[in-house]
Amino acid sequence: MAGEESSHISRNLAPVPPPLPLPATSGYAPKGLLPNRTPIRKQNSFSRATRDLWERLFNEGYRADVFINAGTSGIIYAHASILGEASPVLKGMIKKSRKHGHQRSISIRGVPPDAVRVFIRFLYSSSYEPEELERYIFHLLVLSHSYVVPHLKRVCERWLEQGLLTIENVIDTFQLALLCDAPRLSLICHRFILKNFKAISATEGWRIMKYSHPVLEKEIAESIDEEKSRQKERTRKLKERKNYLQLYEAMEALVHICRDGCRTIGPHDKVLKEDQGPCSYAMCKAIELLVRHFAGCKMRVPGGCIHCKRMWQLLELHSHLCANPDV
Repeated sequence: MAGEESSHISRNLAPVPPPLPLPATSGYAPKGLLPNRTPIRKQNSFSRATRDLWERLFNEGYRADVFINAGTSGIIYAHASILGEASPVLKGMIKKSRKHGHQRSISIRGVPPDAVRVFIRFLYSSSYEPEELERYIFHLLVLSHSYVVPHLKRVCERWLEQGLLTIENVIDTFQLALLCDAPRLSLICHRFILKNFKAISATEGWRIMKYSHPVLEKEIAESIDEEKSRQKERTRKLKERKNYLQLYEAMEALVHICRDGCRTIGPHDKVLKEDQGPCSYAMCKAIELLVRHFAGCKMRVPGGCIHCKRMWQLLELHSHLCANPDV
């Protein structure tokens, strides 16, 4: 009895066997997969900690070897190696600048000093405050073009395209996009102007451009005239296509009436089939009304009746296209 109890306890306390080994593979796992075929989760190569490190380096100016004169609000301290790698123009300016002890001095003028600070901060960590970017969006676009920072230019273009473009600033944005070699932004501005020309032509920006850039104003006016002509041409073609479609449907209905007979209007010389379903031609009733009008119209004036002309056109066109006149 004791032996049976001990064997029962030993069976309950037996360890769980380990899992079976995976089958052997003859090669490496495919790219992007772990050996067990699960996908590798992509990690952000530029982590928040790294971004904070670059932000702290910019804010504290530790071992800075360049000071940037941005105007009346003081000096911005930076590092020549970082500025040179971020902008080839700044690299050339630093090489040509005068050395004051262990530091060099360069100047960035023509824009607000705070815009220069936002610009230099972006060179360090690609970071910005949305409020500051919105406030200095045009200055940053100019700086990104002047100092060849394509990533910042794309950020400015995206912000302008996705909400900052308005009726009041589109003319200035359009001129700036042309000067800063931003073709996508200039195209979006041009389409925006064409769509809202009446409101934009009443803005201060449009009035100033008429005096400062008359050639550009003339080009926009010509493009508006061309757009109106294209719109008229599109409207004309759509109307023609609609008329052709209606004419085609009328011819199909006329053939259907004469060949098969129509349950809607009931031809006098056709015996309808018992299993024939309801008429699926929407034009049959219109053909009946047109024929009745054609038979009883008494208009005899120059130019004739437009409905009778349409009936004549339909019959004439059918006579040219009909391949089986006996039906």
